[in-house]
Amino acid sequence: MILLDNGSRRAAATLNLRRLAQHLSERLGTEVHPVSALHSSKIPPEQLGGEPAWTLEGYLDARAAAGERSFEILPLFFGPSRAIGDFIPEVAGRVAAAHGPIEVRIADVLCPLPAGEPRLADILADNVTAALGDGAERSPTHVLLVDHGSPLPAVTAVRHWLAERLTERLGAEVKVGEAVMERREGADYDFNGRLLAEVLADIGSAGEPRSVVLAMQFISPGRHAGAGGDIDDIAAAAAAAHLSLDVQSTRLIGEHPLFVDILADRAAELPTRPAIVLTAG
Repeated sequence: MILLDNGSRRAAATLNLRRLAQHLSERLGTEVHPVSALHSSKIPPEQLGGEPAWTLEGYLDARAAAGERSFEILPLFFGPSRAIGDFIPEVAGRVAAAHGPIEVRIADVLCPLPAGEPRLADILADNVTAALGDGAERSPTHVLLVDHGSPLPAVTAVRHWLAERLTERLGAEVKVGEAVMERREGADYDFNGRLLAEVLADIGSAGEPRSVVLAMQFISPGRHAGAGGDIDDIAAAAAAAHLSLDVQSTRLIGEHPLFVDILADRAAELPTRPAIVLTAG
């Protein structure tokens, strides 16, 4: 069983992936292997306790060469990204071409629509409440649900769904908006939303005191999220440009204890998922 994230060149992301895999292994009573789709193999092993990170193709290749033929993958993706629909089958196909037939089962995404995953909204609400604490004296409070951003409408729809549920949990007195860290140019991608820096600039330009909480729709720290990421830099720049703004970020979804419950449930559903059988042909 593989716990698969997108991958990052930052050691903190791989270390968090390993932590989640360890907790899930203990919950399931079976070993869960932390693997990234890309990038993490470039992290110097000395930043990872001397143990190099696995990326998917290298991991599948090594295990298939050793005789393993069946793989279960738990994707750490909120929605149906191309990593699930295209990348995993392509990589597995190359491995099958090199080593013979293999079988892959892929668990459902973290927030499968239309049903969604209410526990993710619970986690986000908990994280916002913890960030507000007793010091939220500036009003009205804005909450911005921030994710990476995707060129796929089906992935963006997950953020919209979570924002609606977060609004229900926080109440009408809290205004919930959305922002992204990356988006493609042009009107064709307007569905993806607006960049975080632009949204913060709009809120700050009103000139009235505003407490803004960034609800982080990220699982692990990386280039955008976590200490020293782009989001910290953008928030600091916005607060410096607009002294009326008080911007703070929540902790990450993957740090909440309820998150492993969601992963355990996705793992329990794996036997019912269709098998992808890849052959050398």
